[in-house]
Amino acid sequence: MNDKIILFEKKIREAIGAVLHQEEPDTLFAPVRYILSIGGKRVRPLLTLLAADMFGADPEIALEPALAVEIFHNFSLLHDDLMDHADLRRGMPTVHCKWNVNSAILSGDAMMIESYRHVTKVPSHLLPQVLDVFSNMAMDICKGQQYDMDFESRLDVTEADYLEMIRLKTAVLLGSALKIGAIVAKASPHDAELLYDYGIHIGLAFQLKDDLLDVYGDPLTFGKKIGGDILANKKTFLLIKALSKADEVQRAALERWITAADYDPEEKINFVKNIYDQLNLKIIAENLIEKYYLASLDLLSSVGVADNRKKDLCWLSENLMYREK
Repeated sequence: MNDKIILFEKKIREAIGAVLHQEEPDTLFAPVRYILSIGGKRVRPLLTLLAADMFGADPEIALEPALAVEIFHNFSLLHDDLMDHADLRRGMPTVHCKWNVNSAILSGDAMMIESYRHVTKVPSHLLPQVLDVFSNMAMDICKGQQYDMDFESRLDVTEADYLEMIRLKTAVLLGSALKIGAIVAKASPHDAELLYDYGIHIGLAFQLKDDLLDVYGDPLTFGKKIGGDILANKKTFLLIKALSKADEVQRAALERWITAADYDPEEKINFVKNIYDQLNLKIIAENLIEKYYLASLDLLSSVGVADNRKKDLCWLSENLMYREK
């Protein structure tokens, strides 16, 4: 692995380990420490540090807002799991399963507050800009989550609807993480916006890859049950594309499974996956992922710093796109 990324990840791990450490009451903060401790890729805070470093700044100045991004991200996952009735997160019991629903709600609220406490630690003259990006990001994530929930009861969700939803729910977090790193490094507004757009495209590719892994991934490495989106009738790219490309017989069968109240989970997953295979959706999704990935690299190439300063982000982008979990 890239040495700089190893160093930055170590800084992030240490800083996250100190978040609300030994804060009382334990019943409020133990769930916070738990969800932060079970890891994940730490991609978002890493992007903030890499963005600051790319513009020649000391990444230490970006550590507090990077923490804010990571804490807010995990807060959104905690509440997302609750709304989705998910049992596992990163291969571990979700907070509402390990504790209870009320703990998940209140501990999530505490995480959101804590994220803003870290945002305010940026230099005061940069705070209005950073706070604006962070708050817009937070609101966009809420919008995306609402669209995601709205889509569950609809069969007319379009590909464009879905891409807008994941832009809001997932991609703006990556774009904002990068833009905040650029702002604290005093990058030009143009370069900061290019980096934001780069993050949006990487984020779209990232979520589409996640959708693909939910169906075609290895459960031993993915960290979640395979087929969870199918069982939840999530309007992922794969299901939306299947409903639009299916013939009458395939669509009728899909709709029966989507509306069925009583079914064998494995049977449903296998049936829907078989329809996806018949429609060649794995390759179609992979092509779309590649499209957004290549577009992201074009945007990164336009940022006004030397190419050798971009190599760490290029390395990370490649690893995100070709991951198996």
